Amino acid sequence: MTTPPTPAAYRGTVTETDTGKPRSPEFRLAVGALAGLRKDLFQDAFAYRPLKPMRTDGPMVRRLPDRLRERAVWTPHAAIVMGAMAVLFLAFVDHAYPPDYLAVLVVLLTMVRPVGAWWLALGVSMVITAFDDFDWPWTPGVFLAYLIVMAVVAVRTRPRVAVWMWMITVCYATFVETFLNRGHGYGSSTSLMMIFLSAIMLLGIAMLHVRRDADREVAAQQSVTAVERDRRTLLEERTTIARELHDVVAHHMSVVAIQAEAAPYRVENPPPELEQAFVTIRENAVAALTELRRVLGVVRSADYQAPDAPQPTLTDLDGLLGNVRDAGLTVEKVITGSVRALPQGVELSAYRIVQEALSNALRHAPGSTASVEISYVLGGIGLRIVNTPPRGLVKPSPGSGHGITGMRERVAMLNGEMTADLLEDGGYEVAAFIPVAAVRDGDAS
Repeated sequence: MTTPPTPAAYRGTVTETDTGKPRSPEFRLAVGALAGLRKDLFQDAFAYRPLKPMRTDGPMVRRLPDRLRERAVWTPHAAIVMGAMAVLFLAFVDHAYPPDYLAVLVVLLTMVRPVGAWWLALGVSMVITAFDDFDWPWTPGVFLAYLIVMAVVAVRTRPRVAVWMWMITVCYATFVETFLNRGHGYGSSTSLMMIFLSAIMLLGIAMLHVRRDADREVAAQQSVTAVERDRRTLLEERTTIARELHDVVAHHMSVVAIQAEAAPYRVENPPPELEQAFVTIRENAVAALTELRRVLGVVRSADYQAPDAPQPTLTDLDGLLGNVRDAGLTVEKVITGSVRALPQGVELSAYRIVQEALSNALRHAPGSTASVEISYVLGGIGLRIVNTPPRGLVKPSPGSGHGITGMRERVAMLNGEMTADLLEDGGYEVAAFIPVAAVRDGDAS
């Protein structure tokens, strides 16, 4: 037999126990309150919680001179010690019983074990109730000590703990006045004064807690707002840069591609070498436009999803060398070691380093020859791109040096090493080593 579903109108108002009896929200609220009481005042009540010094960047401390600022951080500790001295003075003036002097130690204990100190303060109050017949149930010294302990515990914990301490204090005072009354009555005892003063004090501390939490939330919201504002400003700047790049670079590259496609038709019977040169120019211009659009997409938005186009690897190196040869650079390739597949990031970085080094040779050393050496070794892959000095009448193109920086960043990102130096004969050498961790048998899928 199945249990019929609970109507929607009653959902959330009762819960089923293991015995099938419903439990009301009031019962669950009471259970939660008792669990909170156990966690706040019973669980690890005597745990070691040392009082930390004040922050030096507080609104008041940071205005003090350096010497005073270093000492002002111990203000809470000094205040507790002064409170203990006041309790000792009242106990001495009142000719108190020996248990009264224990209240001095209880006040000092709040600096390391605040919740346990409150329980001891309550215990001292009970002992004083049994000994003293005049100041009942709190003597002046114990009265002050109890208030100080409650204040320190309330400041160092959460507002809920202050509520529990005040309720237990009210229950203790009510029990003493009801069952242990020695003819003093509420009018002559210190119970009403303790209940009233502690309520005002704890309420003020709770309000300070609420305001401090509100200030933290406002500061957090302001921080989030500032981050979002900076992010929006950055995106706007990136969009502006992308727009400028598109308007300038993309426009000129499109013109180059169109002119390269139309140039053979403007010459009567052009030689095949000329037609092939224009075809190569157009293909490179179109490829550059594709890469530019991809990069602009990344620049425009941080959430840009790059297309799933395959990234170049070392297997595509022959196509790159073919384009470089068509552009007029004589280049040779030498591969040593056992060719193997490398991680995608290593393959892409190695390809880009070779591409940038050959592009630099085309720009800065026209008429030179180049060689590309790729060494597959046990611990990684080595690259060496060397070009001879420039020859001919064509002047080298000036550069900003960003290409070398980009290559160094790629190698550093993969924990590799790279050098780029002029040779004695006027040529240039780029050498890099990218480490590759050995793949274990268990790691291979």
